[in-house]
Amino acid sequence: MNFILLGAPGSGKGTVAEALNKSFGLTHISTGDLFRMNIGNCTELGQKAKAFIDKGDLVPDDITVAMVKGRLSDKDCLSGFMLDGFPRTIPQAEALETMLQLTGQKIDAVINLQVSDAVIIRRISDRRVCKECGATYSISFNPPLKEDHCDVCDGLIVQRADDMPDTVLTRLATYARKTKPLVDYYAGKGILMTVDNEMGIGFAMRQIQDELKSKNIIN
Repeated sequence: MNFILLGAPGSGKGTVAEALNKSFGLTHISTGDLFRMNIGNCTELGQKAKAFIDKGDLVPDDITVAMVKGRLSDKDCLSGFMLDGFPRTIPQAEALETMLQLTGQKIDAVINLQVSDAVIIRRISDRRVCKECGATYSISFNPPLKEDHCDVCDGLIVQRADDMPDTVLTRLATYARKTKPLVDYYAGKGILMTVDNEMGIGFAMRQIQDELKSKNIIN
């Protein structure tokens, strides 16, 4: 099975991806992780992406597509994957379809996570990330045991530049303008499912499994 996780920044795509991985063993491909890896390794693609991310803008399609194409060629994607944060535009969706056609693959379902802007702003503004290992925390709901230090590696916990409240508003506006058209795009292909992700992962997963059964993707 191959899924796309669609939703605004802070809508919980990463959390849903973890739950789907436990249920189905699919490889989680996060463009956020790809960006941070390339930025951390000072690759040419990473440095280009960083300039856009720090301003809360979407990374241009050519940079993002190049990163994702390389990741999809890895062997662990052949048995099923979840794309988190890609595609974000119609041209990216079309590029993805072309990539998959070359390998005889397809997207089985697009899971559209719905969360209000107010909840998203609170979630993202509370988020802190370890500079060393990338572990994620919430100041309100999942703070580190030791202030400003990671429970996993004792690295420094920071707030990313793109998680500042003003930047979050820019990211949401950018999402509404450029990414929401994907909802209609995938609805037209008959593979879209919309999931309420404000009431916890258990509730969201029940909706997802019910939808997958109704589409005969799982038994």
